[in-house]
Amino acid sequence: MSAGALSPLAALRRHWPEYAIEGWALGMFMVSASLFTLWFEDPASSLNHAIMNGDVRRALIGLAMGITAVLLIYSPWGKRSGAHMNPAVTVAFFSLGRIEAWNALFYVLAQFMGGSLGVLLVWHLYGDAFAAPPVAFIATTPGRAGNGAAFVAETAMSLTMMLTVLTVSQHARWSRYTGVFAGVLVASFITFEAPLSGMSINPARTLASALPGGMWHAIWIYLTAPVLGMWAATRLYILANPKPGCARLCEHSADTPCLHCGYAP
Repeated sequence: MSAGALSPLAALRRHWPEYAIEGWALGMFMVSASLFTLWFEDPASSLNHAIMNGDVRRALIGLAMGITAVLLIYSPWGKRSGAHMNPAVTVAFFSLGRIEAWNALFYVLAQFMGGSLGVLLVWHLYGDAFAAPPVAFIATTPGRAGNGAAFVAETAMSLTMMLTVLTVSQHARWSRYTGVFAGVLVASFITFEAPLSGMSINPARTLASALPGGMWHAIWIYLTAPVLGMWAATRLYILANPKPGCARLCEHSADTPCLHCGYAP
C-alpha cells in the first residue's frame, strides 16, 4: 500500500526516519552556511582580514556550500530520503506524481523545522557575531537591483536547478552524478548571483534566517519564486521527456528501500 493511501498517523509511523532525515539535512546545510559565512564575513574573523576581496570570499563560501550539498546528498541518510532539502524541490516532484501527498507534506514540514533549528543553533553558539550585520543570520534579501531583479533571478535559478536535476537523473550515463550537478549549481549561484537576491531558491532556507531576525522584507519573493521556477521546470521537462522517474537527487541506496518509487534492494 502506498503512503498516499495511509492516514497521516500511519504515514508518520512508517516513514518518520525519512522525514527526520530531511529536517536534519537542511539543518546541517544551514549550520554549514552559517559557519562559513561567519568565518569569511565577520569583521573580527582572521579569514576576513586575510582575504580582502569580497568577491573571492563569496566564491569560497559558494564552493564550501556546493561541497556541503554534495556530501549531504550522497550521505547514507541523504540516499535514504532522496535529499530534497527544499520545499520547492518536494513540491516539484509532487507535481510530477513522484512523491505521495503525505510524504510531501511531512517532508516540507520537516525541512522548515530543520532549517530553523540549524540557524537557531548557530545563533545560540555565536550570539551577536551571527546576528549582527554583515552576517545578519545569513538572511536572503534583494540586492541593489531591487525586488523585480531578485524575483526574476530566483525564478530562473530555481528553474535551472530543477530542470538540470530532472534531465541528468534520467540519463543512463550521468544519473549517478545528479547530486554533483546540483552542488556545482549551488556553488555557481552563490558566487555569481548572490548580489542580486542573496541566492536562496529555497523557501525553508530563507524563512529559517528571517524568523530569528524578523527580516521580512520582500519575503514573498523567496516563498514564491523557487516554487514557481521549479514547477515551471517540471512542465518543460514533461513536454520533452515524459518518462517516469523517482523523486531523488541521488542513486538508490544499496541496502534501503525507497518510499518514493517502491525500489527494494
